[in-house]
Amino acid sequence: MKCPFCGHLDTQVVDSRVSEDASSIRRRRRCLGCDKRFTTFETAELRMPQVVKQDGHRAEFDEDKLRIGFNRALHKRPVSTQLVDESVEHIKQKLLALGEREVSARELGEMVMSELARLDKVAYIRFASVYRSFQDVSEFSEAIREISRKQH
Repeated sequence: MKCPFCGHLDTQVVDSRVSEDASSIRRRRRCLGCDKRFTTFETAELRMPQVVKQDGHRAEFDEDKLRIGFNRALHKRPVSTQLVDESVEHIKQKLLALGEREVSARELGEMVMSELARLDKVAYIRFASVYRSFQDVSEFSEAIREISRKQH
């Protein structure tokens, strides 16, 4: 690690400690060039995949957009914020577990629909109607039959 004082490239770790929440490691270092000490922090870098939209352009994964989608579908439905948070976290964990640098918007939408089907059937139908661009009542009926089959 480069010394922030003199720029020397050779430093020595004097002490290492895990942070209180165990999410990082604090390292106390000593420069072998100027003998000054400094602290560094080491954390795991987890990168969410980019979302590839239907038109081909790419966008950063946005947890706020995901949460807004859930909240719109669940508007005035009896589902707690805690359950929404758990669903959002579940989707984020699925995305990280994929280990991919990109995920299609369609695949992400299917993950949301799966979570909504588990949380609230009405919210599932609301989301599906927008996500799948329902054009007439028969598409609503088919979605209702689909969710009913999944229940049994």
